Amino acid sequence: QVQLVESGGGLVQAGGSLRLSCAASTRTFSTYVVGWFRQAPGTAREFVAALDWSGAIAYYADSVKGRFTISRDNSKNTVYLQMNSLKPEDTAVYYCNVDVIPFGVIGLFRTRKFGSWGQGTQVTVSS
Repeated sequence: QVQLVESGGGLVQAGGSLRLSCAASTRTFSTYVVGWFRQAPGTAREFVAALDWSGAIAYYADSVKGRFTISRDNSKNTVYLQMNSLKPEDTAVYYCNVDVIPFGVIGLFRTRKFGSWGQGTQVTVSS
């Protein structure tokens, strides 16, 4: 079972930026699609972004497209989420995860049933 540790959240004003990090314990990190989800109070967890195992193909939710950028450093088993032009509606707990199979199809990542989650990192955007 992969261990996930998210960090980098905080309080920021609208229009500001944050960079989230997620360290994963899996040994074969470089062979998995990785991505981010978020959950605002009283809502279901929703997909934010995914990145294929090569780092060449990214997939974003429409609500963050053009503002957020996902990246990865396979040498550090870490995935990042650069968030720019933040809006109050981006306020949520952000979680990362690693795909359930190696070399998975990036388009399926957003609907995967993950066995575990990290503790998440809180992002609060004030207006």
